[in-house]
Amino acid sequence: MHRKFREYRTLIDECGPDMGFEAAVEASVPHQVEQMSLFLEEPSLAEGFRRSIPIFESFGMEMEVVDISNRGQDAVLEIQRYCPYLEICSQYGFDTPCEAVCEVDVAAIRRAFPGMHGSILARQAFGDCVCVFKYERKAGVFQGTGLFSVSLC
Repeated sequence: MHRKFREYRTLIDECGPDMGFEAAVEASVPHQVEQMSLFLEEPSLAEGFRRSIPIFESFGMEMEVVDISNRGQDAVLEIQRYCPYLEICSQYGFDTPCEAVCEVDVAAIRRAFPGMHGSILARQAFGDCVCVFKYERKAGVFQGTGLFSVSLC
């Protein structure tokens, strides 16, 4: 958990907020491909995300998955009941963990998996009782990973 904050703090200190965020997203793309490819190859996002629950639990999170597929979209809500990042973000000079972790991860997933759309619907850091992420793609289609390159600043 601390690694992401250290790396992001270094990037924004060296490159500025915009370029630091961009560099963090680019650096996160290969990690997302490595971590999520097997889960996203499942017939539905809900099946894949349910299989990923043990990974999130190993980070100290409490995750629930809700299938919201509808109107030709394969879609899922990822609900995080506990955010372990809330307790450590201030150690790295951040008011919330969202910019350094969640926003980077959602943007990286979009780049790593063409056709996948992700968004953050609720954030504990902003007073919500849970964090909620929505991911969707065209139903019945696994888009695979896209081409990417990693560049810092």
